[in-house]
Amino acid sequence: MIPRYSRPEIASVWEPESKFAKWLEIEILAAEAWSKKGLVPPEAIQTIRKKAKFDIVRIDAIEAEVKHDVIAFLTNVAENIGPEARYLHIGLTSSDIVDTCFSLQLKEASSLLKKDLEALLGVIRKRALDHKMTPMIGRTHGIHAEPITFGLKLIGWYEEMKRALTRLDLAEGEIGYGKLSGAVGTYANGDPFVEKYVCEKLGLRPEPVATQVIPRDRYAVFFCRLAITASSIERIATELRHLQRTELLEAEEAFTKGQKGSSAMPHKRNPVSAENLCGLARLVRSYAMAAMENVALWHERDISHSSVERVIGPDATILMDYMLVRLTKLIEGLVVYPENMKKNLEKMGGLVYSESVLLELVRAGLTREKAYELVQRNAMRVWEKGADFQRELLQDKEVARHLKPEVIKKAFNLKHHLREVDFIFRRVFEK
Repeated sequence: MIPRYSRPEIASVWEPESKFAKWLEIEILAAEAWSKKGLVPPEAIQTIRKKAKFDIVRIDAIEAEVKHDVIAFLTNVAENIGPEARYLHIGLTSSDIVDTCFSLQLKEASSLLKKDLEALLGVIRKRALDHKMTPMIGRTHGIHAEPITFGLKLIGWYEEMKRALTRLDLAEGEIGYGKLSGAVGTYANGDPFVEKYVCEKLGLRPEPVATQVIPRDRYAVFFCRLAITASSIERIATELRHLQRTELLEAEEAFTKGQKGSSAMPHKRNPVSAENLCGLARLVRSYAMAAMENVALWHERDISHSSVERVIGPDATILMDYMLVRLTKLIEGLVVYPENMKKNLEKMGGLVYSESVLLELVRAGLTREKAYELVQRNAMRVWEKGADFQRELLQDKEVARHLKPEVIKKAFNLKHHLREVDFIFRRVFEK
């Protein structure tokens, strides 16, 4: 059973029916290629196309005896085709079929994940435009820094997910290779024409230099890029968890009718979706490590990678689909509290304008070090005693010698901090 936020399409990529259908198409295309070389009668191809089919229950029964999945598959297909089945699997080894199929499965899954990313980008873009000028405090080290807008936070996520989409495109280029070069990649009993023919029909490129398998660094790139996307999802989810903390409550996950947050405390509204995404990101990153461990194989091939890929192929792509869909729903339904953002922005008595005052003192002729000393002296009184920063500066005789009251007051200007927001938005959305 797949997670409820995942779409059935992503799971179907990995179902036995889909896998064996791809195996069968690869085998038939290879036979067709041999026919074009004059080594398989055209009428045999017609028979193969007409009669070729498989039965998963029968394949499982045969595999229980022969202990080899590709042989079990070919045996079952031959039972249905009859004598013409001898034209299948000529010059091929099992990995020719399995690896070429794996590339097709990853490409198919990638196509679905790209649609997920495009949907997510659409939702983030809308929310960013809605809150382009919604002011809030920017935080560094978890401490109040200077004003930003919630829209700026959102378009930062938008750009990151655009990069994820680009990475997935690049990953498709890495994995878009098939291999039908035989037992050790030398075409000893095959023909490069067969590989080229099959790959072109399937939308793949022939692996330039194969052993018995396609080099696993290609697949490692794909899973590493999924891991980076998972980390980006975690960054967004972590931020939303922080913004929902009771002390901030600047944004929170939608809390639906009938939902309950705690078995003991009826008041609880927890960031469960964001926490779920943070946990799953750890899992997807672990698949990247497993894929990298698969790169080093013995000589021309061993089988240590196979068991790993049977797990990480479906798991990583299904989980990524789940995470992207769930994050999309989270952001789409996110409840934003502008008033709390404003209240938190003003919480520190104006300290967030300290840099503006510092720069005014520098313009007035002070060294940066002296200006910093004067501003910090007043800021620490506000920090420690809860005073008003502007009032402290206005009452500081040393500051008054360099800045007129109207200059000090002008430094406390929220619009000044947000004056380039439009420029940043144009840079993102008008590319």
